[in-house]
Amino acid sequence: MERRRFLQIATLAGAVTVAPARLLGAAPAQASPRGTLNPSVIRKYETRLVIPPAMPPTSVTRGLDYYEIAVRQFRQQILPSGLPATTVWGYGSINHRGTFNYPAFTINARHRRPVRVKWINDLVDRNGDFLPHLLPVDQTLHWANPPGGISDRDSNGTSQQPYRGPVPIVTHVHGNHTFDYSDGYPEAWYLPKARNIPAGFAREGTFYNFFKEKSPIGDLWSRGNAVFQYANDQPANTQWYHDHTLGMTRANVYAGPAGFYLLRGGPGDLQGGRLPGPAPQVGDRPGTRYYEIPLAVQDRSFNYDGSLFYPRSRTFFDGFPGPYAPTSDVPPIWNPEFFGNTIVVNGRTWPVHEVEPRRYRFRILNGCDSRFLIFKLASNPWLPRPVKPVLPIWMIGAEGGFLPAPVRLDQLLLAPAERADVIVDFTGLPVGTEIYLINEGPDAPFPGPPDSFADPLTTGQVMKFEVVRLTSHDTSTPPSRLNLPHFQPLGPAVNHRKLSLTEQGSVDFPDVSPVIVQLGTVKNGVPNPLLWSDPITEDPILNTTEVWELYNFTADAHPIHIHEVQFQVVDRQPFDGGPRPPEPWERGFKDTVIAPPGEITRVKATFDLPGRYVWHCHILEHEDNEMMRPYQIIG
Repeated sequence: MERRRFLQIATLAGAVTVAPARLLGAAPAQASPRGTLNPSVIRKYETRLVIPPAMPPTSVTRGLDYYEIAVRQFRQQILPSGLPATTVWGYGSINHRGTFNYPAFTINARHRRPVRVKWINDLVDRNGDFLPHLLPVDQTLHWANPPGGISDRDSNGTSQQPYRGPVPIVTHVHGNHTFDYSDGYPEAWYLPKARNIPAGFAREGTFYNFFKEKSPIGDLWSRGNAVFQYANDQPANTQWYHDHTLGMTRANVYAGPAGFYLLRGGPGDLQGGRLPGPAPQVGDRPGTRYYEIPLAVQDRSFNYDGSLFYPRSRTFFDGFPGPYAPTSDVPPIWNPEFFGNTIVVNGRTWPVHEVEPRRYRFRILNGCDSRFLIFKLASNPWLPRPVKPVLPIWMIGAEGGFLPAPVRLDQLLLAPAERADVIVDFTGLPVGTEIYLINEGPDAPFPGPPDSFADPLTTGQVMKFEVVRLTSHDTSTPPSRLNLPHFQPLGPAVNHRKLSLTEQGSVDFPDVSPVIVQLGTVKNGVPNPLLWSDPITEDPILNTTEVWELYNFTADAHPIHIHEVQFQVVDRQPFDGGPRPPEPWERGFKDTVIAPPGEITRVKATFDLPGRYVWHCHILEHEDNEMMRPYQIIG
């Protein structure tokens, strides 16, 4: 939606929110606590943008691309040279040296050509002992809880201390159309194959063996890994892969493991050079120029020693000093949102990239935990907000593939986990021109206070483009003249479901809110919040089409992601108003949708693969504290 529309509905949301008004102490970008690196000392636009190379496969046969990809810990220069390196986690091929990176190399997939991946948890040191988490993990949430053993895994723990044991991992390819046993279910996690796993720890999640037995390739699974397969039978689109472990996705993803998964080919793609290219491929020569570039945009904070900063206490959010769970209902470490004070693009802070005066295709991912981003192209990043853009952004695709037609935008709004396939035309710009990608989203829960913008000196800047000499002829089609692949809308729905988004304040301390965020159902306009462990209430019949109505009773916007399906946005309406159609850039297929506060957001999907999946909010702090529910496709 347009920014002004979000600001208008924020007032309405205050009248319907279930939780008491939040204490807005969510540490704006300029107010990081002592002990962290001040973002103003981080030099901007010195580090060159890193374009993630293609992930090399382990083997290629006539009918299958096979990868062996692990998560490991390593050090990487994220900050500019002269500042310390940062210890992060990232994916890489165990068969190819030099491929471990944050963000990960890109998996290139082809339409209807299966990809099989052995996902390996390799968070161990050189001696084979497990590595503890880089960041604080709240053990009082409903989380993987390996210390609970078989009987109490995937449940609430009791220790108020940050978890320091072996780290569970399970990988989800976000946006992929795949069976449940390859989807990365949050309770199908597994620990590394370390030699010192403490006695009594659960080594796998509740559903690991369930899916291992169900999968036709489950005999390939072994301790410390899982083997997933992706049929790639959907239209060409922009996907990404990341960890999805129950109750700790926020910390695992923040530590680094994420990468692009780009599906190409088939009738849902454009061929013949009509789009800017090439993109990175396996075997490219050094110095190859790319005109299709993925951009993973994230916010992070750093300590003086280069390490990642993440809050270690609820006091960071609102100053509440305790008592904490399990003595009260306030989690000791969990923060309802977190906003880093530094912008990182493809694993580098505020990078710069040389562009020729021609068209470029960018696959943009909002990879932040909580931050909504509003992108613009500006001539000066320090101009007062809002800035008048100097170039348009042409959006040609969303998460599910191409839009029905290109959409010309002055600004691009992306919630966490949303992707945009865009074209920026630098044609005709003189050599030496500088164009800045800026962010006008707030340093606060979206939509934020009226007229609030990211700090223009820090989080309001993203990266710089420098125009250099043209070295090649641009054969791509101008975006205004692009004819995109035929779009086939979904048919009529056979069922409508009313679903709720709520935040709950503390019962023990009425002024502390929220302490839990939940999905649920709606009856007679009243929300019925549910926990992850409550019985499944969403159970569509195989090959049927349904409309899910998302009633947002909270004060913030939420990006809602439904696994396995691509859906269409039907409409939105305020609780006390009439419906309005989706925005032009939302009229293709999507897997993540913004649900504004005080509104009903309707999406339509066809559920065509049987199994057990999840739907959740992709503000990762919310997902990790109950704003996630399982659903079952019956058939």
